[in-house]
Amino acid sequence: MKQPSNFLRKLVQLVLILVIGFAGGILGTLTALQVNKGNSTNSSQEVKSTTVSRAYKNTTSTSEAVDKVKNAVVSVITYAESSEKGFLTEDTDSDPQVASEGSGVIYKKDEKYAYLVTNAHVLMGATQADILLADGNKVPGEVVGSDTFSDIAVVRISADKVTAVAEFGDSSKLTVGETAIAIGSPLGTKYANSVTQGIVSSLGRDVKLKSENGQNISTKALQTDAAINPGNSGGPLINIQGQVIGITSSKISTNGQTSVEGIGFAIPVNDVQNIIEQLEKNGKVIRPALGIQMMDLSNLSTYDLNQLNLPSKLKGGVLIRTVQDGMPASGHLQRLDIITKIDDTDIESTADLQSVLYSHQIGDEITITFYRDGKQKTATLKLTKSTENLGN
Repeated sequence: MKQPSNFLRKLVQLVLILVIGFAGGILGTLTALQVNKGNSTNSSQEVKSTTVSRAYKNTTSTSEAVDKVKNAVVSVITYAESSEKGFLTEDTDSDPQVASEGSGVIYKKDEKYAYLVTNAHVLMGATQADILLADGNKVPGEVVGSDTFSDIAVVRISADKVTAVAEFGDSSKLTVGETAIAIGSPLGTKYANSVTQGIVSSLGRDVKLKSENGQNISTKALQTDAAINPGNSGGPLINIQGQVIGITSSKISTNGQTSVEGIGFAIPVNDVQNIIEQLEKNGKVIRPALGIQMMDLSNLSTYDLNQLNLPSKLKGGVLIRTVQDGMPASGHLQRLDIITKIDDTDIESTADLQSVLYSHQIGDEITITFYRDGKQKTATLKLTKSTENLGN
């Protein structure tokens, strides 16, 4: 009779253990849920406490630089010849046609006029142009002067609505890798005063142009990877201080079948200042001319170089292809001479030669060092003719 009693007692103990364990599990679960609920509430409160309730103006060194010059940047608009007299005064059914759109920057203002600089190719021979100011006002502009060789032109407008004038920097102090910011009207006035940023990629790239009389021109230009598109031409390239360091002029978009990105050019502002002073004074730039057609020595094949019997140490220079009669070079230089120096400046390319030559005035004398038949020679020339006499 005792065995059933022991069995019953053990069964009761087992049931109690199970009941107590089950109750403990429920209590633990409820406690955990309560803790999680509390944590969830605290987390929600933390998120709410970091929600931004006020907007701040995000000012950077770039935006500060742009702010200094943006109101001096303009769009330049020329119209087709058929609408020069005005669309409303002519008996025509056609709409007035925009011939070209570019950019410019106001650099000077007096009591009557404000002056802006742009590219000569933007004006395309026009004598007048409409100027769209940064505030949306459109005013007529008069072309003061244009220079194909430098691709620089000056236009003046009434000073009435002009509120800002840009400051010129010093392009001789630039360093490769520093910030460069382009402002202009890519694709026309619809995108006026667009801003792109990059760096100064190079300080002295040779850029090839062709003058109105067909002469090949080589100029020194700044290279930048700031985005440049048609319509940016003539607009300012500025530094991080908001100073104009160059006038945007061109870009390379393709190289044969290869698409190219990030190779744009600007005319250094120190060169621009020299040009605009002459354009304001004379309406044109009068440059001395030698009267030669030339090409870079580096463009010759090894076969041609061997025919010239040049010293092996010579790596650069300018080959004379023809000499024009009646010009300063006539009687002193001849075909196949290699110019290597003007005065004390080494000449390695046509761009170097033109840069040195154009720094002189009519009437100056220069000493040219050159090679002929493998021998080094010098000649002193008086610059009595200008580029206007070329081809005559």
